[in-house]
Amino acid sequence: MALKIIQIILAVVLTTLVLMQQSGSGLGSAFGGEGNVYRSRRGIEKFLFTATIVVAVLFCVSAVATVFFVK
Repeated sequence: MALKIIQIILAVVLTTLVLMQQSGSGLGSAFGGEGNVYRSRRGIEKFLFTATIVVAVLFCVSAVATVFFVK
């Protein structure tokens, strides 16, 4: 039961982190706006990116654990 609750919490956190990230391509890029320019992540953007990866891995681990340990 605890694994299912952890998985639900991780799903909500992961969804929130993904939605908080800015997408670099808006509607303006479709009409010849800003091109794909490489830029490094800094500050809160880097934290959100790293946190998203960590929470995604934890979510996958909890999903596998739920399959094997919850009956």
